[in-house]
Amino acid sequence: MRVVTSLVVLVLTAPSLAAANGEPGRGGEGPNPLKNVYFGEEHLHTRNSFDAFTIGVNQTWDEAYRYAKGEEIQLSTTGERIRKRTAYDFVAITDHAEYFGVLKEFGNADSPLADSDFARGIVAGQTDPAAGGPAFRKLLASLFASEPIPEYATPKLRTSMWQAFVEAADEHYEPGKFTTLYAYEWTSIPRGSNMHRNVFFKDEAPPFPYSAFDSVYPADLWTHLEGLRQQGIEVFAIPHNSNVSNGWMFSENEFEGGPMSARYARRQAENEPLFEITQTKGQSDAHPALSPNDEFAEFELFDNLINLPIQADKSRGAFFRQGLATGFHLEKKLGTNPYKMGVVAGADFHSGYSGNEEFGFVGGHGFIDDTPQKRLNPTPGLSGGITAMLGSAGTTAVWAEENTREGIWNGMMSKETYGTSGTLIRLRFFGGWGFDDDLVEDDDFVEDAYEDGVPMGGDLPPKPRFKKAPTFAVWALKDPESGNLDRIQIIKVWAHPANGLPMEKVYDLAWSDGREPDPATGKLPPVGNTVDLETARYTNDIGSSQLSAVWTDPSFDPAQPAAYYVRVLEIPTPRWSTYDSVRNDLPMSPHVPATIQERAWSSPIWYTP
Repeated sequence: MRVVTSLVVLVLTAPSLAAANGEPGRGGEGPNPLKNVYFGEEHLHTRNSFDAFTIGVNQTWDEAYRYAKGEEIQLSTTGERIRKRTAYDFVAITDHAEYFGVLKEFGNADSPLADSDFARGIVAGQTDPAAGGPAFRKLLASLFASEPIPEYATPKLRTSMWQAFVEAADEHYEPGKFTTLYAYEWTSIPRGSNMHRNVFFKDEAPPFPYSAFDSVYPADLWTHLEGLRQQGIEVFAIPHNSNVSNGWMFSENEFEGGPMSARYARRQAENEPLFEITQTKGQSDAHPALSPNDEFAEFELFDNLINLPIQADKSRGAFFRQGLATGFHLEKKLGTNPYKMGVVAGADFHSGYSGNEEFGFVGGHGFIDDTPQKRLNPTPGLSGGITAMLGSAGTTAVWAEENTREGIWNGMMSKETYGTSGTLIRLRFFGGWGFDDDLVEDDDFVEDAYEDGVPMGGDLPPKPRFKKAPTFAVWALKDPESGNLDRIQIIKVWAHPANGLPMEKVYDLAWSDGREPDPATGKLPPVGNTVDLETARYTNDIGSSQLSAVWTDPSFDPAQPAAYYVRVLEIPTPRWSTYDSVRNDLPMSPHVPATIQERAWSSPIWYTP
């Protein structure tokens, strides 16, 4: 059965689930050339991050990996036992490079690092923040000034702690079943502008991590990464938290410098293939002030700078969608698009577990939010904002031939990735110049789409003279543990040809429940809401388990570069804060919505004339 409008072919049947979901070859049965989807974590902190340890966290690398595999662990701050309902396929633990693994030694009586007033103050602060105040302020001062405390940042310490991490990652690596990636976080935050990057390695780790104590400038990090590649160590970086970058992450200028040069643009494109679109400190896709016609842009917003009660700059340089357009504008001037990035998502939890499930969220920041009472406290916390505004973890999905370091790496480098707000939606997205209207109904859908087009993260081939506009094929399947699907959308982004300003258009492609767009506005009515706020329960009586569509751009301009990416929305389900309120008979937080429409964002497909 099909419902056809002038813009949309809505397909209510679908291809073989195994064909679209890539099931053949999953779980160690050999590489699958049509690829499997693997879900995992690309941004997680344990007690080996300086800030995690200072907020009472003692979760180890071992515990973080075991939790991701679906094993039960015990939270170090409360003793609560937690288990993930759906295990992950891969994990990258990204502890901060600055003081990597050092502070945890302050709690080790046998370590010489523990024998100082500073160390004793940090340990005291794990249970009594007031007692640890002077030591914590000294630590923060060194980080904001990018000047390490010498005795805790020696080359020997940096090398030995990193080597211990590599050994832990190797111990938990199970090729074909569970992949551990070598990674760390470079933590540049001059004057509160968050320019953090997570750094990833393929199958060989360097001797030590590069930190913001070495330099706070992205270009210097790139120089380090380029040097590693010259030594045969394959590496890339993923920027994150652009929403609190004060507009620098997608700026037309070099960081804290003048107009971007062609060399700077080329180096950014070579070193940073992906971008983290959401995490606990909010989403960085779009902001309602910049996308006023997008009714779904107001989602998991985080407004203040990290650890500061100061509003972050919400200019277009702070969000991915506008960054895509800025990239086109810069490419026109410089010959290279520095912001041609695929999409991933993560936790940025500082509690040693990947809490992507709303119903299982128990906080992500040690003693700051490890009880429902703390999480729902309306007083601004150490994050700089209301703790209830922190979200559950996002999730990265990678289409890869196999679940190995090489397989996940190749999938990420090809940008055939997508990020979610935590839900495990399955999503396929292809672009081409002549997809048949019934392509997504075919059991050979994926094979034909690869043969005749490009997947998410790819570039459309040159436009054939006899084709008027590109076509796109999308297929989505719900997470079995979450809500049904509301709709599939394509977001088209381009730069205004005269002034370079960001332009965007959101199209509804496929939707559930037989709704019809408003003839006056073209907007699709809301899907409805089955959430019972008294019980924190919902039903899947609305929505669809899967949606798919083949769509042709009705406003295509062959002279205009453009990016197209997919957003899939679930029906409303309870937010973690609502689960907390109901389970513990606490008032609902007035600062956040009671329900959430979980979602997935694909990597874009780019058109270049």
